[in-house]
Amino acid sequence: MEAYLDNSATTRCTEAVRDVVIHTMMDDFGNPSSKHMKGVEAERYLRDARETIAKTLKVKEKEIYFTSGATESNNWAIIGAAMANRRAGMHLITTAVEHAAVLMPMHYLEEQGFRVTYLPVDQKGHISLTDLEQAICDDTILVSIMYVNNEIGAIEPVAEAGKLIKSKNPGILFHVDAVQAYGKMTVHPKKLGIDLLSVSAHKIHGPKGIGFLYINEKSRIHPLILGGGQQKGMRSGTDNVPGACGLAMAAKEAYEHLGESTEHLLALKKRMMDGLEALNRSLMGQPRIVIHSEPGERSAPHIVSAAFPGVRSEVLLHALEDKGIYVSAGSACSSNKKLPVSTVLKELHLKPELLESTLRFSFCRYTTEAEIDYCLSALAELLPVLSRYARH
Repeated sequence: MEAYLDNSATTRCTEAVRDVVIHTMMDDFGNPSSKHMKGVEAERYLRDARETIAKTLKVKEKEIYFTSGATESNNWAIIGAAMANRRAGMHLITTAVEHAAVLMPMHYLEEQGFRVTYLPVDQKGHISLTDLEQAICDDTILVSIMYVNNEIGAIEPVAEAGKLIKSKNPGILFHVDAVQAYGKMTVHPKKLGIDLLSVSAHKIHGPKGIGFLYINEKSRIHPLILGGGQQKGMRSGTDNVPGACGLAMAAKEAYEHLGESTEHLLALKKRMMDGLEALNRSLMGQPRIVIHSEPGERSAPHIVSAAFPGVRSEVLLHALEDKGIYVSAGSACSSNKKLPVSTVLKELHLKPELLESTLRFSFCRYTTEAEIDYCLSALAELLPVLSRYARH
C-alpha cells in the first residue's frame, strides 16, 4: 500500500486539470499577444481563467495577475508594495513564522534601508493582535501575515488583523500569503481588508509553476518583471496559458467541493490526532509523541504536525518512505538542506529534541482513512525499534 501524506508540499493534478493543460498546450496553443485568431483564442482562455478565479474571491477580474507561483507572488507583493510606497514610510510588519518567500524579501528590504518588525507567536503559532496594534506606527506602509501556517496549520486572525490595520491607517497595505488557505476555506479579500493575496496552483491540485497575486485596484505596487508589457505592464513575460487554465480549473473544482472537502479533512485530522494519542498511550514510559497542531477553528483541517522524541525526523521520514508512506520534515521548500532547522518550530520555543524529531502529515480531499490507518500502524511498528538507536 502507498500513503501520500505530504499534500502541503504539493498535490496531484486532477484529471480535469490535466485535460485542460494538455488541450491548451497541444491544440489551442496560441500566444495571447499575437494578433491572429490563435492569439485571440488564447487571450480568451486567459480572460476566462481570471474570471473563474475572481469569482472564488469575489473580486474583479482585472485584479488577478498570473505569476510563476507563490514565491514570485510574495516577492512581488512585498518588494513591489514597499518600493511603490516608500515615500509614505519605511516600516514593514510581518510575523516570525512566515514562509521563506516572505521572510527573505523582508530581509532584502532591510538591506535597502527599510525597518521590519517581526511579530512573535504563542505556543500554537498564533500572533497577538495587541502586539500587532503596538507595532503599527506613523511610517508603517505594509503588513504581511500568512493565513495558514504551512508547517503546523495555525490559522492567523486575518479578519481581525485586517480590521485593526485599516482602523489604524486605511493607507497601510495588508498582504496575506494564502497558499495553504485558498481552496481549503472561503477567502474574500475585500471583506477581510486584504489588499494583496498570494496563491499557488500546485497546492490545490493544479499544475506547478503557476500562481496568482490579487492586487486591489486601489493599491500602489511596482512591477518586478519588466519586458514586453504583458498583464497591463505589471508582469511582463509570455503568458502561461496552460498553467492559468489549469489553475482556474483547480480553483473551480476546489470551491465546488469545499463543503464536503472540509468535512472530510476535519475527519481525517481527528482520526490522525486520535490515533497518535492512542499510540502515545500504548508506548510504555514517558510520552513519545507531542502534537504541535491543535483541533478547532484556529487550526487548518489538513495539517497535523507532531514530534517523536528520541527519533530524528529524517530517520523516521525515510523509514516511513520504505513502507510507501510519504510525509515531510517541515517545509518542503527547505528540504534541500542537509539538516533543516525549522524557523517556525524554533519560534514555538520547543525543546531541541522536539525540533529534531518533528514530522508534518498533510491531507487532501482524496486522502483516505485507510491511508491514515496505514500510517498509524507503521508508526506503531517503527517507533519502538528506532527509539532504541536514539542518541543519548
